Amino acid sequence: MNANVFIAFQANDETRPIIEAIEQDNPHATITHMPAMVKIDAPGRLTICKDTVEGLLGRSWNLQEIHINLISISGNIEETDESFTVGWFR
Repeated sequence: MNANVFIAFQANDETRPIIEAIEQDNPHATITHMPAMVKIDAPGRLTICKDTVEGLLGRSWNLQEIHINLISISGNIEETDESFTVGWFR
């Protein structure tokens, strides 16, 4: 299935490095900035890598922190200690 998945975050200082990491790791993604939120769409799959976020933050980062500013997700979720993936899995 090649349908789009999406993830949306509150637009604030805490989410900026997460969104930048998503942009770096998912060049196929489309990022839409709105006044109060940022929506990221991608065909089929979107992955947030812990190492990329940590590199941008300059500190250790727990993937569970993603839920603090998360607004919505469209797709199935696959979580590991190193990544958070939204996709249409078989």
